[in-house]
Amino acid sequence: MSKFQLKNFYKAAYDLMLVFLQFFIISLHFFKWEFLSQKQIFQVSPFSYFLGILIIIIACTIMLFSLKDLGRNLSPFPRPINNSSLVTTGIYRFTRHPMYYSLIFISIGVFIIELSIYYLFLTISLALIIKFKIALEEKYLMNKFKNYLLYKNEVKF
Repeated sequence: MSKFQLKNFYKAAYDLMLVFLQFFIISLHFFKWEFLSQKQIFQVSPFSYFLGILIIIIACTIMLFSLKDLGRNLSPFPRPINNSSLVTTGIYRFTRHPMYYSLIFISIGVFIIELSIYYLFLTISLALIIKFKIALEEKYLMNKFKNYLLYKNEVKF
């Protein structure tokens, strides 16, 4: 295997690892593992429950808009799909990564509802994985789309 092939293999493996970790952490939101602390940080109140639900509803709404706006460009991988185009309209006029941010806010909402160390750990882990995924995706987007840097400078968040 040449150095070029090996480098491409490692890039593809890193892409796949980030996607796997993202979906794994999201799936853990639906399970309570006994070996991780379920201890609540604060007492859950009706206000925290309402606030968590409200954050989840807003984040899901933003997620739906981003799915609609992405259309055929949608992919779970950081590398843009072949024949894709740069989407800068709709929700993407205001934020470059609304789907990723929606996932983080949904996780924050679940944490606020549960107020446990377990969900705090999941939220922090998901935010870190998405941070790495955004950084990688932006490198791919800059290489693929000549106007991405201009878009990135115009849309800061």
